[in-house]
Amino acid sequence: MKNKIFLKRNFFTEKPQEIFKNSDFSVVLFSYQSGVEAVKVTNSRGYVTVLPYMGQIIWDAEFDGVSLRMKNMFTQPKPAKCIIDTYGCFAFHSGLLSNGCPSPKDTHPMHGEMSCAPIDEAWLEFSNDSISITGKYEYCQGFGYHYISHPSLTINANASKMEIGMKVKNLTSIDMPLQYMCHMNYAYVDNAIISSNIPEKSFKLRESIPAHVKPTPKWLKYNEDIKQLQKTGKTLTKLEQPNMYDPEIVFMADNLTQYAKHAIFEIDSPKGYGFKTEFATSEFPCATRWLLYNGDQQVAAFVLPATCRPEGFLAAKKAGTLVILKPGEEKSFLVTTGKK
Repeated sequence: MKNKIFLKRNFFTEKPQEIFKNSDFSVVLFSYQSGVEAVKVTNSRGYVTVLPYMGQIIWDAEFDGVSLRMKNMFTQPKPAKCIIDTYGCFAFHSGLLSNGCPSPKDTHPMHGEMSCAPIDEAWLEFSNDSISITGKYEYCQGFGYHYISHPSLTINANASKMEIGMKVKNLTSIDMPLQYMCHMNYAYVDNAIISSNIPEKSFKLRESIPAHVKPTPKWLKYNEDIKQLQKTGKTLTKLEQPNMYDPEIVFMADNLTQYAKHAIFEIDSPKGYGFKTEFATSEFPCATRWLLYNGDQQVAAFVLPATCRPEGFLAAKKAGTLVILKPGEEKSFLVTTGKK
């Protein structure tokens, strides 16, 4: 049986309030100085911090003393409508009507409307050995689309992994396009090795250059070196040249269902720890790998599961990778991820 605690905004103050505790979990509510509300769930292995009313962003995550989150410039989440205005989180829901970096002809915000969506309702769900933070967001636009989404995060007792979920139902009387990416901004790990049950040859270096990327001669040369490597069926799997990952290096893979029903990606540190992500390729037929290393931001997003490439709505439409939800149709997505 599951039990629920429905959250209200007036529960959150700058003074942390513990609202639940047992032998496996502690749940604390608080607000950052910026006014953004947060829920911190702690188990015996570590904690996750979720922003229940702002896209249900997973702001922070740490297990066994190891931070999962990218290095960033933000000391706290800031109120925002676009994710780049508060880009310091561990993970967020990119989509749902559009996703990725918009092209000059696209009209959607970076990573879509869901990333910082004002969640209508938020609550906690308890079972015998797990706690979920979930909620409801109703998107409704005159002369546009209408949907209900349910983001969720579940953490189990004594576990160092979490389940990130998303459900979306089309309430419009016409077909609705869907683009979704579970965007996990993992910490950069020096000399880490990336591995997977998906072959290296499936990942191709991104050819397009988004507006926020400013190429340098060194970076362009490095991209050419990677292209030559890929001609041999190999790709970048060891993070040993951080000075080459600025601007960002991005790889993309399509049609993952041809390789495996269940995708498993790992990144292992020479220090003895690692991170792992798993998902069904029927839900996420595409994957992106994003590397960035400079003085302000350091990230090794070793896999970003998605329904399409992260190059904007028009690119997905042209490639035929838009998911179409019929009136009343619902789709669900689930990613298991965390420290190994």
